Amino acid sequence: MDRSKRNWLSWAGALAFGLVGALAPAAQAQQPIKVGIGIAQTGALGGGGKAALLALQMWVEDVNAKGGLLGRKVELIAYDDQSNPGTTPGIYTKLLDVDKADLLIAPYGTVPTAPIMPLVKQRELLLMGNFSFQVNHTVKHDMWFNNAPWGDAISWTDGFFKIGRSVNAKTVAFLASDQEFAQNLCNGARSIVNISGVKTVYEQNYPPTTVDFSSMIRAVRAAKPDMVFVCSYPNDSVAIVRAVNEIGVGDSVKIFGGGMVGLQFTPIMESLGSMLNGIINYNSYVPEKTMEFPGVKDFLGRYSKKAAEAKVDPLGYYLPPFNYAIGQMLEQAITATKSVDQKTIAQYLRTHEMTTIVGPISFGPDGERAKPAVPMIQFRGIADKNVEQFRQPGKQVVLYPPQFKTGDPITPFEQARK
Repeated sequence: MDRSKRNWLSWAGALAFGLVGALAPAAQAQQPIKVGIGIAQTGALGGGGKAALLALQMWVEDVNAKGGLLGRKVELIAYDDQSNPGTTPGIYTKLLDVDKADLLIAPYGTVPTAPIMPLVKQRELLLMGNFSFQVNHTVKHDMWFNNAPWGDAISWTDGFFKIGRSVNAKTVAFLASDQEFAQNLCNGARSIVNISGVKTVYEQNYPPTTVDFSSMIRAVRAAKPDMVFVCSYPNDSVAIVRAVNEIGVGDSVKIFGGGMVGLQFTPIMESLGSMLNGIINYNSYVPEKTMEFPGVKDFLGRYSKKAAEAKVDPLGYYLPPFNYAIGQMLEQAITATKSVDQKTIAQYLRTHEMTTIVGPISFGPDGERAKPAVPMIQFRGIADKNVEQFRQPGKQVVLYPPQFKTGDPITPFEQARK
């Protein structure tokens, strides 16, 4: 082969290589940013999970309507974990190894999230938490960021006991599901009790499969506590409220509630109706003037229309705004750093305050809220079979924290129920 032909081939090869190199970033730019999640769409946590998933889908639609992130569309890949923690390691392994997800959002809840914490720590992956509680307490993964308004157990339970002290409550009874979330929450409550001089007069852990709470409620009534602190999951929360309505807890009880998961979900609130009156319980967002953060009313208005079509929680106060906030935080970090590198995003989240529809969010060293603010609300004036009433202020009055407070507690509990 003569020199001119060799030179031409070399030039053509170099040109082809250059074109491939030039086109590679452009081709990558057309690939979507894949966000993966395993979240309950069936089972005990399915109602909340489906509402949360709808909010994430809304964020994906919103961000893609603006052109995506870094010139790339966002794709949400979601699998049903069936409210079963045994499914989550397999789901997240598939998201990583088969679907090639770029970013991960945790399942809704503590119990489904706990089994994947070793996986994400071992692989040094960013994980956006989703209303779990203390799953990073022992794992200590430095790329974990929880969207929930609480931090440690004390930050969640302290409001209930401060309300109790304000009405001169000096004794407490505990009811707790024998699951990780409930036990962690009650441990925080017990630590407050131990240093405050409050006396525990009754304490009962129950199996998660319990359906009949009548004997426990009678035992609580016999113990005559000033406060009853309950740590329960949705199905048992409903059964406990019904047992209290049937049996009563006695005139000694000043405040009742605390850590009952499920009383935030619209179908459960509608089903229980007037049986909710008087209960003081944690929440995340309620439609009180003090919690009208920029953008949240617009989001809830759009969500409500989509929820009707999807036949999920029509109000969507508890989980959906906070799941939309996960997307907002990822969007801000990726846009600011111009990167989808997980360590880069994690560093940004650690060092910056995020603007979201649930207010500003910043994180402490453990990836939980640097400034926890868990609303403790009291149900008041609730009628039966009226879902629209929950859109009104004054039905879930915020008693704590001070920056959200819209009223003082009505006590004793039996009086507040009327």
